[in-house]
Amino acid sequence: MQVFDSGKVYDFMGKKALGFAVSCVLVIGSIFLLSTRGLNYGIDFAGGTLIQVRYDAPAPLDAIRAKFETNEVLKNASVTEFGSKEEITIRYAGSSDSLGSDPAGVVSNLLADTGKFEVRRVDVVGPKVGSELREKGVMALTVSLVLILVYIAFRFEWRFGLAAILGEFHDVIISLGLISLLRIDVNLDTLAAILTIIGYSLNDTIIVFDRIREGVQTSKQSNLNAVINESVSATLPRTVMTSVTTLLSVTTLFLFGGDMIHGFSTIMLVGVVVGTLSSIFIAAPMLVWFKFSVESYRAHLYELEKKRKEKEKIRAMYEKGTI
Repeated sequence: MQVFDSGKVYDFMGKKALGFAVSCVLVIGSIFLLSTRGLNYGIDFAGGTLIQVRYDAPAPLDAIRAKFETNEVLKNASVTEFGSKEEITIRYAGSSDSLGSDPAGVVSNLLADTGKFEVRRVDVVGPKVGSELREKGVMALTVSLVLILVYIAFRFEWRFGLAAILGEFHDVIISLGLISLLRIDVNLDTLAAILTIIGYSLNDTIIVFDRIREGVQTSKQSNLNAVINESVSATLPRTVMTSVTTLLSVTTLFLFGGDMIHGFSTIMLVGVVVGTLSSIFIAAPMLVWFKFSVESYRAHLYELEKKRKEKEKIRAMYEKGTI
């Protein structure tokens, strides 16, 4: 099935101002949310205790919360449904030492007369471990972005690398804004989703940049806007098919994956769309804003090719013994 005319050139660069305006609104809104609401760190990063309990009947949330109100340690615990009305999670962000060596036993004794239930899972993360995980998570994001900049600058040209890394920052900030807006717990799954979005967006950006570099060498156009339009139009069928198939998989996880990966799939749904659009309407137009010159790059490639041929000529003369 062919959705796009393979010979048609779409005027993406004519819409770059609109794309940039929308991105500015999303980025500024995300920064505002992050500065006012912040991030809701989960057990993995903040430390604390998570207990998963399953009842034989719908869990009596009001009775459970009333029981916790009578306990000095658990009165601030969060009690929420988990996937079904029979299953709940109890999140306690304080020191795990205050619940003793058997937090499941403490909860079981406290809820003994609320119905028949079983404790299915107990996760305990100390505050020091949570702090270390948070620091390592930030380090993982920072190192990945720096390596991306180095790789693309080495493979293409420094303007390509800078455009790509700004596009990645754009995707990460909007993803974090979504996390703050929806109050998604920031845990290892969330970090995995953000790193996945970075990888997906980078892959899409490299494909677009590779086609632009090829277009600079082969296109009859000397105007960068025209070259970008030709190159992005050529990659459009591949970009759309990749995005659609990825979204189908992520949507399946979102609808049927359950609460365990609901945060991951939600972030991925938005991240795939944002990452795809940013490679077209953010990263590519930045080459124009950074004053990338088609003529200068062609001259640079010509000089490199000229030097390569001179080296081959000298090597051939040396092998023949003429020098």
